[in-house]
Amino acid sequence: MAKPETELTSKDLEIGSIVTEPGSARKYKTGDWRAQKPIFDLEKCIKCGLCYIYCPEGCIWQNDEGKFEADLFYCKGCGICAIECPKDVITMVEEEE
Repeated sequence: MAKPETELTSKDLEIGSIVTEPGSARKYKTGDWRAQKPIFDLEKCIKCGLCYIYCPEGCIWQNDEGKFEADLFYCKGCGICAIECPKDVITMVEEEE
């Protein structure tokens, strides 16, 4: 029996990372292998969007207040957003199990 889309993880990917259907990566929680995750201090956010622009995974989104946050289901923990943020809004912390 197949798992519901909400329960799929990166471990469910086919060996060789073969794309069997276009856009299928949205089904997998690909952030489950990261070692660090971003923590956002939204009080400091100036809504510049640099984190959004530089995120290589496209997992940064803009909330209703116009501030930016990460979708941790897809974030790989690379830290580029934290490096590019001019106001030190983003801090990378160790991922806990």
